[in-house]
Amino acid sequence: MKRMLLICLCTLFFLPAAGALWAQGSDVKEIPACKYCGMNREMFAHSRMLIAYDDGTNVGTCSLHCVAVDLALNLDKTPKAIRVGDFSRKTLADAEAAFWVIGGNKPGVMTKTAKWAFANKADAEKFLLENGGRLASFDEALEAAYKDMADDTKMIRERRKMKKMKMMEHKSMDQKPMEHGHMEHK
Repeated sequence: MKRMLLICLCTLFFLPAAGALWAQGSDVKEIPACKYCGMNREMFAHSRMLIAYDDGTNVGTCSLHCVAVDLALNLDKTPKAIRVGDFSRKTLADAEAAFWVIGGNKPGVMTKTAKWAFANKADAEKFLLENGGRLASFDEALEAAYKDMADDTKMIRERRKMKKMKMMEHKSMDQKPMEHGHMEHK
């Protein structure tokens, strides 16, 4: 009888923890690409974000930049929870409770000024010592994302334009002229 009670108590205690661990990676399986830029959220597990709205919808993004876009486009929806990839562990953490680092020498995701989140302060402080930046709250990081939006959008557009030009150059190099003015594909 005591053994059965112990098993029941352990199940009640560990089941939510096991469910939370399982759910950590399920967001990437459910939403593999960022809604706004198409980036692979698993590759950007350290910066990915997930918004759960009170209407039952979920939005997965690659970064705070894309979350800022979503929040601006959905002013009438109320976020129930906003989660962010812990930079060190690549697991989701509460974005509002996380310790954010703005700036530093690590390139950001979709931004010139990096914004990284850490579930615990010790990891954030270690990152600061190694990479620079400044400690911030979620509200400060979100405000910085909005302030950076114009420059970041310009940077992203220029990068995509360059990528497109390189693809076009590569495509034209794959073709060679044939007799009678026709192109031959290699």
